[in-house]
Amino acid sequence: MKQVDGAKLLASLGDGIKDVRGRLTPDAPMDRVTWFQAGGLAELMFHPHDVDDLVTFLKLVPESVPLMVVGVGSNLLVRDGGIPGVVIRLSAKGFGDLEIVGENRIKAGAICPDKNLAAMALDNGIGGLEFYYGIPGSIGGALRMNAGANGDETKDRVVEVHAVDRTGTKHVLTNAEMGYSYRHSSAPEGLIFTHAVFEGYAGEKTEIRARMDAVRHHRETVQPIREKTGGSTFKNPEGHSAWKVIDEAGCRGLVIGGAQMSSLHCNFMINIGQATGYDLEYLGEHVRREVFENSGIKLHWEIKRIGVFMPGREVRPFLGVTSE
Repeated sequence: MKQVDGAKLLASLGDGIKDVRGRLTPDAPMDRVTWFQAGGLAELMFHPHDVDDLVTFLKLVPESVPLMVVGVGSNLLVRDGGIPGVVIRLSAKGFGDLEIVGENRIKAGAICPDKNLAAMALDNGIGGLEFYYGIPGSIGGALRMNAGANGDETKDRVVEVHAVDRTGTKHVLTNAEMGYSYRHSSAPEGLIFTHAVFEGYAGEKTEIRARMDAVRHHRETVQPIREKTGGSTFKNPEGHSAWKVIDEAGCRGLVIGGAQMSSLHCNFMINIGQATGYDLEYLGEHVRREVFENSGIKLHWEIKRIGVFMPGREVRPFLGVTSE
């Protein structure tokens, strides 16, 4: 059942669209974008050529048309009814740059993989950024959710963030203006991050490499990195580890439809076959209920869920446990 009509939306943008240099794709399949390889269609997907092209496009899109930005799709669950409006997917050519911009400072484009930032820091003897080597996502997502690992977080290293709002106006935000807390930023939701500047410290390459190797070894031995997964499913509750309360609730290896809580790391949800967005979200909400009933702890999603449900295939939060 088709839930979106991208051709109609594209036509509604008018003749100004001829000035846009990026690629526009009506009814784009999101299962080719997300690491879960599941979900419905994006009504219209736009790959801007560069920042100026993004600004041109945004000025054409009416305020009434929803906008959603996706990165490499690592921490994303798309519902089966698709995504109404426009999905903006930044291109590697226009938003994937890495550049040394000062002493121990690196500018990174929003679509640049986190691990590439860590690798460049190593090449230039910059310490403090090696934790990004273990985060399966892009810089834009890291900025939005204050991504972190091994006791370090984005808030500890970001200096300034460049963004564009939906009117096409450019902004530069300081670290303080990002409003960081655990796995969260209070920066306005409508901002599209284009790049950011990070600062580390002078370090010995051998020591930086050793820390990166430790991060890589940890990921390869305790996380299902070769599966169709979205990374950590739930945030760690205060004073607890999400995987531990999930395990204690008997949900390690739990399967619903084509979705499973990994037997290797039970805070990782994986697509073991032809999982739908419904299978994945239903499994996640079921786990939240089991954990709540077992321990009284309310798990909160770390994976971002977007789009609309297919009619008759809605997933409701269990026991009134909110999704935030």
